[in-house]
Amino acid sequence: MKFRNHSLAIYTVLLLGAASFLGGCATTGMDRSVKTSNSIKDMDSEIRKMDVQLDVTAASLEALVRSEKSDLKKPFHTYSNELEKLEHEGKKVIKRLDDMKSHSKEYFGEWEKQGDTFTNAEIRNLSDQRRSKLAEIYAQVPAAGLGIKGAYNEYLIDLKEILKYLSNDLTPKGIEGITPVAGKSVQNLNALKESLKPVLLALDEIKAELYSGKK
Repeated sequence: MKFRNHSLAIYTVLLLGAASFLGGCATTGMDRSVKTSNSIKDMDSEIRKMDVQLDVTAASLEALVRSEKSDLKKPFHTYSNELEKLEHEGKKVIKRLDDMKSHSKEYFGEWEKQGDTFTNAEIRNLSDQRRSKLAEIYAQVPAAGLGIKGAYNEYLIDLKEILKYLSNDLTPKGIEGITPVAGKSVQNLNALKESLKPVLLALDEIKAELYSGKK
């Protein structure tokens, strides 16, 4: 019975710790736990959707510059639509990263306050260890996000200016002139995709700590 009660106490600490992780606005431990899970999963999902959209948009640009010169309107509109989707996905990711950075002190400050209320030294130490470990991992996400912002903005400017150029000169000669620029934009695409990897790795670490149940 004592072992069962001790296990229950440890589980409660971990649940409250995870709940405090992103729970500045929630009113109960369960609310904070649900918010934590949703926020991490949403961040992960949004970055992966952006990664896929990067490939789709790049493919639409390649199809445009390689299209039959007699039919440029259709691939141009496809590229325009995919670029709009990419910008939408990118804005969501950047906002999510900004939110994580601006609210991190609040998240872990609340957790620290809860940890200080434990009278059991073992539970208090466990709470502190978990908070410190997750805070360290969590900080990697917005830090890595700084690289995403720069690479994303640089790549997006390239794509939007290509679109703008072709909107004024959607002709075989216009395509021929912009093709080298489109080819060079691949370098910025690769840089952006590389910048996503550290964030995804950090998110994987957070998910493993919160949900895997493994030591």
